[in-house]
Amino acid sequence: MKNDIKIFEEKKVRTVWDEDQEKWYASIVDVIEALTETDRPRKYWSDLKRKLKTEGSELSEKIGQLKMEAEDGKMRLTDVADTEQLFRLIQSIPSPKAEPFKLWLAKVANERLDEMQDPELTIERAMQEYLQLGYSEKWINQRLKSIEVRKELTDEWKAKGLQEGQQFATLTDIITKTWSGNTTKEYKKLKGLKKENLRDNMTNTELILNMLAEASTKDISVATNAVGFEQSKKVAQQGGNVAKVALKELESKTGKKVVSPLNAQQFLTNSEPVKKLSTKKRK
Repeated sequence: MKNDIKIFEEKKVRTVWDEDQEKWYASIVDVIEALTETDRPRKYWSDLKRKLKTEGSELSEKIGQLKMEAEDGKMRLTDVADTEQLFRLIQSIPSPKAEPFKLWLAKVANERLDEMQDPELTIERAMQEYLQLGYSEKWINQRLKSIEVRKELTDEWKAKGLQEGQQFATLTDIITKTWSGNTTKEYKKLKGLKKENLRDNMTNTELILNMLAEASTKDISVATNAVGFEQSKKVAQQGGNVAKVALKELESKTGKKVVSPLNAQQFLTNSEPVKKLSTKKRK
């Protein structure tokens, strides 16, 4: 399973690629929010499911659930639908965006097939999506590197038998709290975030220190051959401390706080002009 974020008209839609079935699954509440712009997508979906069941539709009964990152940063089960189910579902949602969304869905599915043939396209598409949101190329390069560092860390945790979900979230909180002084939840509150991804709202410096903390945690875990959740918690604190030392040193030299209440909506207004990357297919 590969979790990903797709962008439809500046709205984020959480998706999962199932390699065994070779299918995209998308969060239904995200799709509903993108189509209707309601501030209560879960209520909308609950009412729609009830309506579909009353009408005798089997669609709602076939809807599955997969773990996706929730507003609190934890992996939680959410209702998902594949492309075919989404096409049918959209017919039940009155929205002027229905047709553009169908075209977007078809494009996303086709892009994934291209990426299977040329994995480098995945990076290029991610860059395009961040550019469309207004991020600078400098920030995007840092963000893509942070994704690589995060994956190396979670791969290490998996290799040590740790469980995705609560254990991963707890270790992440320890790392973040140690270097920044805030848990993930506290950090998001500081930046005025709710559903948004915390890393997508970090400044360049915050991203770099967070990467240092996670990379250090992974390296220490490998070097000490940490085993089990309790040992991993100690390693997470040690990794976070490496970045904390760097943070204190930087703040002493600049006289400025590193951890910032600025979120993407605020700091993007000062970002570099959006540049179009080449979309020519590699041979």
